[in-house]
Amino acid sequence: MSAPTKAGVDGTSTNVQNLTIGKALNLGLRAAMEADDKVIIMGEDVGKLGGVFRITDGLQKDFGEQRVLDTPLSESGIIGAAVGLAVRGFRPVCEIQFEGFIFPGFDQIVSQLAKLHYRSQGRIKMPVVIRVPFGGGIGAVEHHSESPESLFAHVPGLKVVSCSNPADAHWMIRQAIECDDPVLFFEPKKLYHSGALKAPVDTTATPGPLFASSVLRTGTSATVVAYGPSVKVALDAATAAAEDDISLEVIDLRTLSPLDLDPVFESVRKTGRLVAVSEASSESSLTSEIAARVQQECFYSLEAPVLRVTGFDTPYPPAKLEEYFLPDLDRVLDAVDRSLAW
Repeated sequence: MSAPTKAGVDGTSTNVQNLTIGKALNLGLRAAMEADDKVIIMGEDVGKLGGVFRITDGLQKDFGEQRVLDTPLSESGIIGAAVGLAVRGFRPVCEIQFEGFIFPGFDQIVSQLAKLHYRSQGRIKMPVVIRVPFGGGIGAVEHHSESPESLFAHVPGLKVVSCSNPADAHWMIRQAIECDDPVLFFEPKKLYHSGALKAPVDTTATPGPLFASSVLRTGTSATVVAYGPSVKVALDAATAAAEDDISLEVIDLRTLSPLDLDPVFESVRKTGRLVAVSEASSESSLTSEIAARVQQECFYSLEAPVLRVTGFDTPYPPAKLEEYFLPDLDRVLDAVDRSLAW
């Protein structure tokens, strides 16, 4: 089933729809399955239920149980089966119910999925996508709100990306499925069905490259870089700072491995300041890598140290305390103020 069309103002047919991130992902998966019958979706409750977050809703009904598979409760089995399917020419899309459940499949991901293309001297491709709902803000318990993306970005052979808006959600999942390398696709679960982020998505547009950062808002006072659920916080901070005549440039990383930092370097050479925002803990994280690379490439342009606003270096707290753990508007604005006061 293709996306419904609307009539444009000039009478032409368009495929622009007002979508949430969750619905954009659903339509992206649908489009990928329509385009290639080798695309298979597999995971716990992805079929009849449509996934815990209903991202795969309706797909099993339309494509059948042979292409949308409800699997046993075994992440190691899900990833292991996907590796075998990829060897046989399929393009499996695996859903991990919550990011904290990915670790039973960690060995298959880092020891097999990430290595087989290199180990076979390019003869074997691993076009596997692992969808990972991640991040906090939903009032859930431990292992349902974590941000483990840095662990996978550290592994050679894996690609790691994260969307933050409906248009990127739709196009990035389609591009990830078309990629011949294994892709960890981190999705900000608290934003899946956010009406505040609902936006027009042209499902027939020509998308930009998958592994590229995006400047979402230009500015001159300081650069704020974020990804996934933290992008909304960065944009809200830029709006609030503008009331005090502070102009923030906001960059959505989108790709976490490989990092596309050229737009960040260019921005920092202009603003002289950088604040990196992420829900993940700060120790040995992506924000650490960003800070190191910017210091290396932009040392003579920096007017202040690179500052980071992250989750704390503790296990994820109980739901009643998560608002103190997660980077919020006030923490980002405080970092901006400290950078400008340097």
